[in-house]
Amino acid sequence: MAVTKQQKEDILTGLIDQFSRSKTVVFTGYRGLDVAGMSDLRRKLRATGSEVSVAKKTLMRIAAEKNDIHGLTREMMEGPVAATFSYEDELEGLKVLFNFAKQNDKLILLGGVVDGRVVGEEEIKKLAMLPGKNELIAKLMGSMNAPISNTVGLLGNLIASFVRVVNAYKDTLPAEGQKEAPAAPAVAEEVAAPQEVAAEEAPAEEVKAEENTEA
Repeated sequence: MAVTKQQKEDILTGLIDQFSRSKTVVFTGYRGLDVAGMSDLRRKLRATGSEVSVAKKTLMRIAAEKNDIHGLTREMMEGPVAATFSYEDELEGLKVLFNFAKQNDKLILLGGVVDGRVVGEEEIKKLAMLPGKNELIAKLMGSMNAPISNTVGLLGNLIASFVRVVNAYKDTLPAEGQKEAPAAPAVAEEVAAPQEVAAEEAPAEEVKAEENTEA
């Protein structure tokens, strides 16, 4: 069934919008890929915020140029070509295509557009092997959590030590309802001290009295 002029214009308008919103675009050859395989690929790409569009290569070139993307090579536009647009993460959709192509040789990576720059098949594969945003965030959180865990452990030990010191101090206090025993021995010693001194000084006075008598 022939595509009308209006349909072509609608398809072109949609492609222009997709190119404008996408963070990466990957062109793939899909000759021989059955309906079940394409449906599986679409489902996996949707999970990453990506979508596949199949359209005439002429319309893809025009849509790219409308977004100031130039230099799509003949190799990228060879045979039946699908364009995968990734809107949320630059690499996740690309990774899905790379892994799918490893398991299904009917899907071939041809090249794409990354950050407004046209790149070839080899660079697409290199980018696909880089860690994705989610993986990088997980690694960053892991590296941040390590010192935090150490700090929490240290604070926990300090608090536990403080509690032990407080409990030990409480054990030295008298039981509730009891008065602290007066320091009687210390007072007795202080009172007794002058009597002992007086007792020691008494013989000296007697000696003086005897000396006077003899004189």
